[in-house]
Amino acid sequence: MASIVSHIIYAKKYFEKLETGEIKNGRVENLDKDEFILGCVFPDIRSIAEEITRQDSHLHFNPIDLNFKNLTSFEAGWKFHLYCDMKRDEILNKYNFYNLKNTTDFYSGSAKLLEDELVYNEYANWEKLILYFNHPPYIKTDLDIDKNTFQLWYAMAAKYMERKPDNKSMRVFLSKLPKRAKKARNIVESVSELRENKKACELLLQVKEEIV
Repeated sequence: MASIVSHIIYAKKYFEKLETGEIKNGRVENLDKDEFILGCVFPDIRSIAEEITRQDSHLHFNPIDLNFKNLTSFEAGWKFHLYCDMKRDEILNKYNFYNLKNTTDFYSGSAKLLEDELVYNEYANWEKLILYFNHPPYIKTDLDIDKNTFQLWYAMAAKYMERKPDNKSMRVFLSKLPKRAKKARNIVESVSELRENKKACELLLQVKEEIV
């Protein structure tokens, strides 16, 4: 399950640390921030491209770290997504998050959607990013995603990002994903239950503090 908003917030934090000099090594040469963000949302295109497996999109780089030397901005964003997925689980496991009720519902999809809701306001310029996602430059990869699927994924992401995620927007987004559509209502109900768990919300917010 894609956690589109959260990955963008993590990218924003990475950019901030680049600017303050806290991250010095493994930088992208001539970094294009918009293209980096495009890349960091890319791996979950498998949600609509059913011929792409998780292994195809999420085990694409080795090792998975913050060394982006010799990568394009898009490739670096893609690798950053994989790093954040790995680091996020490390953080949540450290705090025993998955021992809390509802946190593993639908392969932790409910927790990822709630996380999007919790961190949404950390980004101040969604309008610009939405415009960019609605007209993305087509970037061909060795996963051989066709242009129409590529553009559709980012248009779906743009629609999802139009406002702070809530039950309605989550349900609409899920209904467009082949593997999630039939369970959309149940997933959103699980999000509602998890939203009432104060400890779970606190730990999901902690990810943002420690991810980079």
